[in-house]
Amino acid sequence: MNDLTYTILMYVIRVPVVLLSLAFHECAHAWMSYKLGDPTARNMGRLTLNPLRHIDPLGALMMFFIGIGYAKPVPFNSRYYKKPRLYMALTAAAGPLSNLLLCVLTLIIFNLFAAINVGSSEGFVFYVWEGTLMFFAAAAELNIMLAIFNLIPIPPLDGSRILFMFLPAKWYFGLMKYERIIMIVFFAIVLFMTRVLRISIIGMISFTVLRTFQSLLAHIPLFENGIYYLIQCL
Repeated sequence: MNDLTYTILMYVIRVPVVLLSLAFHECAHAWMSYKLGDPTARNMGRLTLNPLRHIDPLGALMMFFIGIGYAKPVPFNSRYYKKPRLYMALTAAAGPLSNLLLCVLTLIIFNLFAAINVGSSEGFVFYVWEGTLMFFAAAAELNIMLAIFNLIPIPPLDGSRILFMFLPAKWYFGLMKYERIIMIVFFAIVLFMTRVLRISIIGMISFTVLRTFQSLLAHIPLFENGIYYLIQCL
């Protein structure tokens, strides 16, 4: 597979990966909030894995091209919560944790396919096998990036909602007054670092975590060669 074909295929693969990963993340927020007593997200049709209910076009494009983006925030009403601070933190944590779970799951599936010997490095079967590896490698990478990125304690990311559990309410709500400004500045810094300076701290951390997961899986004899294929795909 030449470089151009590989690049095109990677961008094609990223479309369903981005849509499904963001939908999984937002549905996890909605599910947790519903389980904790708040029906708001369910009543607004957000308790679903349908990407069309969750996708923000600009956030999806950012995720598609630079690996960091966002979806439409899931609505919630803390008045339904018996323990507002704790339940807000649990609802926020559900998104990143769902992506972490999806990362591990797709990495295991990647290793199962990597263990298959397809023989010749040409032909239809080989290209299907290679494309499958690329899909699950991309899914594992994007999901660990989503998990790590959203745990940053800066509004409006999930990490800021988790932080709320530990901050005095006056400090937290004082900070949230400037949520939109903080968000614009933060994403501007991220875009500058990734597009201009060509530095992706989240990407480096994500790849390190992904390799750590793969190293743990390599203790299973069937998965011992997975790291070679993972580096090739990423």
